[in-house]
Amino acid sequence: MVHNLSEKNSIANQFLLELRDCKIQSDSMRFRRNMERLGSIMAYEISKKLNYTNRKVETPLGFSNAHVPEYSPVLITVLRAGLAYFNGFINFFDSSESGFIGAYRSEQEKEKEIKINLDYLATPSLDERDVILIDPMLATGRSFIKSIQSLTKRGRPKHIYIAALVSAPEGIRYIESNMSVPYSIWTFSVDEKLNDQFYIVPGLGDAGDLSFGEKI
Repeated sequence: MVHNLSEKNSIANQFLLELRDCKIQSDSMRFRRNMERLGSIMAYEISKKLNYTNRKVETPLGFSNAHVPEYSPVLITVLRAGLAYFNGFINFFDSSESGFIGAYRSEQEKEKEIKINLDYLATPSLDERDVILIDPMLATGRSFIKSIQSLTKRGRPKHIYIAALVSAPEGIRYIESNMSVPYSIWTFSVDEKLNDQFYIVPGLGDAGDLSFGEKI
């Protein structure tokens, strides 16, 4: 199931528009702040799907009851592009355990395809846990699938929430064809397509470079 949050009017559309605006992107602090804001909004939306339980608390004048999440989800992000986006999630799920993935892509010129390299993985146990996999771009979908294949070696999650800022139809289809665990895709926009270099169009550029500077 794909949850496209741009289908409903909200302030999230303003923050995403600013992320895309090449005139605003030169301000890396503002770019990171908008990523964080969207992370918080996405965390709130996903929180509605978690399991809840009733809890009672004593106030200075009596007692109050509320339905609260039964367990905190595990938050996992991809270095380095996902860091600012991840901050928005952990602001809301402040008791969550976290994991980090070092994944990057290299283009195979002869095969005209993307190869995903994954060289770092640090997570808690994921067995029967709700997991939120946080990455700004869902382009080909290959990095998500390779990451999830590695994550399931740490236990089979109960549900994986794939949280992307923007997504390409090709990546969504690839995930739908290759996922082996319960999942849902959450995004602020399903964009037009991938270009010949496998970047999302219109997209927003390289989120890691725009957040932290160009890499060499």
